[in-house]
Amino acid sequence: MNTISAYVFRQVLGPLLAILGALAAIAILTQGLNQLDIIITNRRAGFAFAWVTILALPQLISLVLPIAMFVAVVYALNRMQSESEIAVLYGSGVSRQHIARPIVQLATLAALVHLTINVIIQPWAFEERRETFFALRTDIASSLIEEGAFTFPSEDLTLYARERGGGGELRDLLINDARPQFPITYTARAGAIQTIEGRPAIVMRDGQIQRQIEDGTVDVLDFDRYVLQLDGDIEESGYFFLKQSDRTLHQLLLPDWTAHYDIQNSQDFQAEAVSRIASPLLSIALAMIALVGVLGGDFNRRGYGRRIMVAGGIALLVRVVPIALQSAAQDEPALNPVQIALPLVVILICSVLLAGRRSRRKRVSMGPSVLAEA
Repeated sequence: MNTISAYVFRQVLGPLLAILGALAAIAILTQGLNQLDIIITNRRAGFAFAWVTILALPQLISLVLPIAMFVAVVYALNRMQSESEIAVLYGSGVSRQHIARPIVQLATLAALVHLTINVIIQPWAFEERRETFFALRTDIASSLIEEGAFTFPSEDLTLYARERGGGGELRDLLINDARPQFPITYTARAGAIQTIEGRPAIVMRDGQIQRQIEDGTVDVLDFDRYVLQLDGDIEESGYFFLKQSDRTLHQLLLPDWTAHYDIQNSQDFQAEAVSRIASPLLSIALAMIALVGVLGGDFNRRGYGRRIMVAGGIALLVRVVPIALQSAAQDEPALNPVQIALPLVVILICSVLLAGRRSRRKRVSMGPSVLAEA
């Protein structure tokens, strides 16, 4: 890469990193504000939700990277044009193709990063995210129960604890369980949230059970130790279930044909797998659209506002259509090849347009050697 190519590469790389950094910061801030009450009241839960937010960044980057690439290319080339740098390069004999080459190289690098995120990083992040949610859900004492307040883990379950002691101990418990036909009320001097055989449970000590029976009377039973299972009421199984977005590319292409869920959703898995392979090509496609929008026509000292607006509309359409294609391919697998063909066709058309339009300026025979070689 010569001096001119390296310069153009840096001019686009800076805005690209700035856009991705700004979007990541907005995502972290938004998630933090949504969980502000949890972060303030419980430091441990706050750290967990911060970690969950970080784990969501790969999916965000994968979603916005093509658009960020387009905006970065348009911004960099439009700035170079407004400062007459493009005119100087044309006057020195540098062609459009040579200006576009480092940008295409950066777009290819972005596509490789995008592919790595889709195939390796995102499945791991989603699996880690669900495990973190599962841990938070089973740790009800930290995430749900507040001192001196009634909490409702589910519609038919009410919990109350006067205070929390060291080691997660709950003191002066009151639990109303309306899941059976006749509600049951538990009172206990102390208790704790524990995980028993992978399921959350409340272990109570020194308490009393009040159960209404069919004749309307109340049956009272004292206990020294009692375990109340909460499995199914915290809905933790949904957090630990691997959907198509959580699976690796290998698991999507080769599902477990003995599992009912995999058989039922095999078309969804195929659409997701093809989308992960095809979506990185959008970074190259949208970069090519930006190149054609700024460099594809005749040189204009007044700018390329109209061409940029048209290119922006086309880029938005090219970015949105694959999302609709993936959704449609879940019902019609024949559309899966179209997901890959669309960005390839856009790249081919833009390459033809960019190569077909030659600059009206003639290449000068004299000039700095570094420019003559560009």
